[in-house]
Amino acid sequence: MNPQTDFLAPKDQARSRTVTTAMRLFLAISMTAVMAAGAISTAEAQTPKPVAARSDAVLVKSLPGFENGYAEVNGTRLHYVVGGEGAPLVLLPGWPQTWWQFHKIMPTLAKSYRVIAVDLRGMGGSSKPPAGYDKKNMAKDIRELVQRLGYDKVHMAGHDIGAMVAFSYAANYPEATTKLALLDVPHPDDFFSQLTMLPGIDKFGEKIDEAHPPYAWWFAFNQVKGLPEKLLAGRFNIYQDWMLNYLTLDPASIPASDRAVYAAAYSTPDAVRAGNGWYQTFMQDVIDVKTYPKLAMPVLGLGSTGYYWLQASVTPKVNDFQLVKVENSGHFMAEEQPAFVAEALRKFFK
Repeated sequence: MNPQTDFLAPKDQARSRTVTTAMRLFLAISMTAVMAAGAISTAEAQTPKPVAARSDAVLVKSLPGFENGYAEVNGTRLHYVVGGEGAPLVLLPGWPQTWWQFHKIMPTLAKSYRVIAVDLRGMGGSSKPPAGYDKKNMAKDIRELVQRLGYDKVHMAGHDIGAMVAFSYAANYPEATTKLALLDVPHPDDFFSQLTMLPGIDKFGEKIDEAHPPYAWWFAFNQVKGLPEKLLAGRFNIYQDWMLNYLTLDPASIPASDRAVYAAAYSTPDAVRAGNGWYQTFMQDVIDVKTYPKLAMPVLGLGSTGYYWLQASVTPKVNDFQLVKVENSGHFMAEEQPAFVAEALRKFFK
C-alpha cells in the first residue's frame, strides 16, 4: 500500500507511479552526473599540470657551440642543429621524437666530430609535405642537405625511423658514406610483412622483457589515414607517454620536460599525418631494399630491445658488421644509456 496514492483512481495511480519512477530516475542520473563531475574535478586537480614545451631556439641555447639551421632540399625544408669540430657525423632521430633525442650525446660527440642532428621530413621543425616519406626519398633529403652543407662524405647514424633512412642513405650513396651506425632498428624488409596483428597468449605485457617481446601494434595503427589525426591532435602526449613508458627500461630517463618537447612536435593534425607517413611507406621500403647491393662500408649495430632484430636483418645485408648489446636500456638508448652510446659511436667513427 502507498498512502500517498491509494486515494487516486487506478488509472491515476498508475500515472502517478510512472511519474514518480521517472523523477527517481532523473534524480539518480543527476546525482551520478554530479558525482562524476566531482570525481573528474578531483582527478584534474590531482593531475600535474603539463610542462610547457621549449622551442628549438631555447633548446639549442642549452647546448653550447650548437646552432639551428634550415635548408630547402628535395622539395622540402629541413631543420637541423649543428656544432662541433671534425669529420661530419649526421644523426637521424626516430618516432615519436625529434633531433632533441640526441641532446645527451651531442656534446660528447662534438668534441671529435662536426655533429649534424636533423629533423627528418615531417618531423619537428622540418616541413610536413603530403608525400615523399619512403626511406629512399628521405635519404635523398639528407644527401642534398649534406651537399648543401659542403660535405662530400659523412659518417651516418640513425635511431628507429632514422636508422631506416640512414641505411637507405648508405645503400643509395655508398660513395658518400664513410661509416654507418644503426641504433636498435634495421631497414624494412620481408620480416615486416610477416608481423602478426595479434600478440601471442600472455606475451603482451606492460613492459618489454624476456617473457614479453615487443608487440608493435602501432605499426598497424599508424597505417590508418585520417582517424589518428582526429584522435591525437592536441593530446598526442597520451599516446606518446604510453609508448615511451612501454619501450623504456627506466621511464624516468625521459623526463617530463623532454616529453613535452616531443608531444608538442606531434600535436597538430599535420604532424600526426606526417609521422604516420613514415609507417605507411614501409611496404615500398621493403620493395626498395631488395634492389640494394650489400653495404661495403663498416656498419655498427647498437641493440637493446632490437638486438636480435638487428642481428637477423642486417647481417646478410652488409660485409663488415659489428653488433654491440646496450645493456640496462630499452629502445631509447641515447637517453637511457647516453655515456655508453656516445662512447661506442665515438670509437666506431674514429
